Amino acid sequence: MAEQVRADCLVIGGGPGGLAAALYVARFHLSVLVLDEGESRAASIPLSHNLPGYPQGISGGALIGTLRAQVEAHGAVLKRGRVTLLQAKDHGFVAETGSGAILARKVLLATGVENLRPQAMSDALHDEALRRGLLRYCPVCDGYEVTDRRIGVLGSGPHALREAQFLRSYSARVTLIAPYGPHRLDAPFREVLADWDIATADGPVTGFALEGDAITISRETGALRLNTLYAALGTAARAELARGSGAALSPQGGILVDRHQMTSVPGLYAAGDVVEGLDQIAAAMGQAAVAATAMRNAICAETPLKRPWRVVNPPPARRA
Repeated sequence: MAEQVRADCLVIGGGPGGLAAALYVARFHLSVLVLDEGESRAASIPLSHNLPGYPQGISGGALIGTLRAQVEAHGAVLKRGRVTLLQAKDHGFVAETGSGAILARKVLLATGVENLRPQAMSDALHDEALRRGLLRYCPVCDGYEVTDRRIGVLGSGPHALREAQFLRSYSARVTLIAPYGPHRLDAPFREVLADWDIATADGPVTGFALEGDAITISRETGALRLNTLYAALGTAARAELARGSGAALSPQGGILVDRHQMTSVPGLYAAGDVVEGLDQIAAAMGQAAVAATAMRNAICAETPLKRPWRVVNPPPARRA
């Protein structure tokens, strides 16, 4: 017989945002289940220096491990799995998984986004370049670390231009690199590049190599040697469940939410990178706190939580 699980709150996604929300919900003495596929972008961060409270920096893996332990200590249940279908039903939601159904009163989507990776780069080389800081994805996160270095921005459209402009405040040596062929830039675009003193390099890019503290980009017209390369190819929001549930999305594919992080579907909330906004761990955690509190208040309005009630997850034992 297929498993059927009930929870006050279901959190889909086990990155920093999803885990922060689960912590809040558990501390509200509500039952919470976190279902995670193990594909959080944060887990691949080699070392983050812009997360408040970690002056020496912290890796994404270490942060998630610490959060998981903290969440489980408060009684939340963490499971590996994938939701294939999410539907509103009977004043709550039914989430279908490979092992059965999950019935939840409220649901939080913290499914994140997927980076669009450079072509002509193997998975092994990609992961090594990321680990060594030779390939990066987030100028807001780590632009400080490449101050006055030779920076390449892989991309050729408006998004790539904005990233190049952002990085120009960190270094005078920024090059916008067309990934698939020659740049096709109109006059206003080129004027902006000239005003910002941003160099350009035509593609196609045919390969990559890591050499010491540099990444070399092979092109038909010659190689480029850089200290770091930012992939500005965009992201794809993991918003399939939101779309299938009827939640409104932005033109870019991110989930639209109100000031309580609720989507256009009552009882369905979202937080983190999958929400249209700033893709930052600190922002995801803040959104998660808002969403978790809103879910608790909505549940309380439906069924007042007055003492004494059954304590779902008692406080961790205190040391003497």
